[in-house]
Amino acid sequence: MDQRQRAARLLERLEAELNCLGLWQNDCPAPHELQSSEPFAVDKLDFHQWLQFIMLPRMWDMIDGEHPLPQNIAVSPMAAHVYRHELENHEGLITILREFDVVLSGADPLAEDV
Repeated sequence: MDQRQRAARLLERLEAELNCLGLWQNDCPAPHELQSSEPFAVDKLDFHQWLQFIMLPRMWDMIDGEHPLPQNIAVSPMAAHVYRHELENHEGLITILREFDVVLSGADPLAEDV
């Protein structure tokens, strides 16, 4: 399975995990809430909203349009930070994002330096 196929499967798992956690939203935030210059749109969106309404659509566009995928991505550290007080409940989400980081970047951003 190539990188694009592995990334697509992880995006599908991410969508399912957000749904299982009750974080998937049917209504999209207002357009101005999707316009942020801050990393992860922290000034306008919750992290799960950023995943659903910004990251997922952009990644699907890249995959479906056969555009080059990012080669340096580290989303899982932000997820670990956001859910640090609820790690047990969000472990699956963080794991999927960690796998996604590894598939695109080839490195594990949560691995401790040895």
